[in-house]
Amino acid sequence: MKSKRFEVLAKRSVNQDGFVKEWADVGLIAMNSPNDPKPSVKITNGKIVELDGKKREEFDFIDRFIADYAINIDRAEEVANIDSVKLAKMLCDVNVPRNEIIKLTTAMTPAKVVDVLENMNVVEMMMALQKMRARKTPSNQCHVTNLKDNCVQIAADAAEAAIRGFDEMETTVGIARYAPFNAVGLLVGSQTGRGGILTQCAVEEATELILGMRGLTCYAETVSVYGTEQVFTDGDDTPWSKAFLASAYASRGLKMRFTSGTGSEVLMGNAEGKSMLYLEAKCVFVTKGAGAQGLQNGSISCIGVPGAVPSGIRAVLAENLITTMLDMEVASGNDQTFSHSDIRRTARTLMQMLPGTDFIFSGYSATPNYDNMFAGSNFDAEDFDDYNILQRDLMVDGGLRPVSESEVVKVRNKAARALQAVFEELGLPAITDEEVEAATYAHGSKDMPDRNVVEDLKATQEMMNRGITGLDVVKALSKHGFEDVAENVLNMLKQRVSGDYLHTSSIIDKDFNVISAVNNLNDYAGPGTGYRISKERWEEIKNIPNAKGPADFQ
Repeated sequence: MKSKRFEVLAKRSVNQDGFVKEWADVGLIAMNSPNDPKPSVKITNGKIVELDGKKREEFDFIDRFIADYAINIDRAEEVANIDSVKLAKMLCDVNVPRNEIIKLTTAMTPAKVVDVLENMNVVEMMMALQKMRARKTPSNQCHVTNLKDNCVQIAADAAEAAIRGFDEMETTVGIARYAPFNAVGLLVGSQTGRGGILTQCAVEEATELILGMRGLTCYAETVSVYGTEQVFTDGDDTPWSKAFLASAYASRGLKMRFTSGTGSEVLMGNAEGKSMLYLEAKCVFVTKGAGAQGLQNGSISCIGVPGAVPSGIRAVLAENLITTMLDMEVASGNDQTFSHSDIRRTARTLMQMLPGTDFIFSGYSATPNYDNMFAGSNFDAEDFDDYNILQRDLMVDGGLRPVSESEVVKVRNKAARALQAVFEELGLPAITDEEVEAATYAHGSKDMPDRNVVEDLKATQEMMNRGITGLDVVKALSKHGFEDVAENVLNMLKQRVSGDYLHTSSIIDKDFNVISAVNNLNDYAGPGTGYRISKERWEEIKNIPNAKGPADFQ
């Protein structure tokens, strides 16, 4: 006889997920590996000569980079001698202000920061994250992609995502040569929705940099770093080459952050028996040393690995917290689906949504997940209403706003028509009225007509050979009557000149004011302090279209 209850449970969605027992020797352990080093630091003549149990002559290139560039050595020995439990209590104590604890956290070694967080449960980490994030106001980022690399759909989806509240948008491609069209579609669509949206096209780094230099994108974040030397070199990189790339972006007025995440070293077979969190801590320190303004982490594309081991989702929260402890912007993941269970994926998201981070998602899918070319997000376009109601239920600002169908249809149509005008003016393959109509009402690429891929790809190459820039897009929009969109794109190009959005945790509001950790520094110190939802924002969050009012009952 079989238990009928267990038969039912076996069919539950959560039991379609994969789980493994801890196996420290290959790195399948989220935190507290027996192979993790003990914290230590020794400084001689202004230089770190011992780091977490290693003498300088034993350093690999990650250790050397961290020792030379990532640690505040003025207080490093002092912090090493402070009890880790005491430091953990300071992190979640509302009476210890961020500007005081940050002087200590930036002086920690990788092993020390991990040792501190191993003393904290998820509630305590969330309390700390609420205080430690750099920018006071939380925000959100989305993915805008589709299976067909259809730039008309990208423009319409970006416009809708903009009015839904996203401050950053990221696209990528199925066919690499489509990148210029996708970048232009995202730029035009986002600035149709509202001015000030930051956009990027995640492709091979040289192409990504060229698109940015031409003013077709505004930021980059897919610059990956790793926690072991072997994995780093497998990617044909070193911390120094990543630092050089960061400076290349920043010197051209492009905001940029690195990407890392627990589990990547395990997936690539060289975790050195260390815990996922310890190796991720080294990634965060490399990012700090390279001078990047922030980090996209939260396991990202490796989420299935920590999601399969005990305490793995806790480790994901911990890595987000480490980034803020080193005084950097954090785009806190939630951007790849990892579970068949709606309960699990919601619980994973609440770890960042409730305390708030600089970007709660580093890729909420603004499309249905079948169109998400980043392998699917933890939340997608079919979850918009659920997400808005979560904000309403908990009085939490998750960065999104409810919208009406008429509002969405109008802005999607305008974005598609604006891109149609740009393509016409630049002599690119025509966008038909049929495509505009389809994009206006589409849910995803299944609702879109096919384009001539061969013709498109030939045109993308010609577009790059002709040296088309963001200014050409501005001229095209203006000539065809889209003056407001043209003005928005032009203002984004101006941001590249001023460089104000290169400050930590920068976003740009609809009036093109830069909001960052400089002028919007998180000052949370307990109840009544830090970010509080304004009356206007609360009205927006709570007035969802399907909520009935007094008039509905009269």
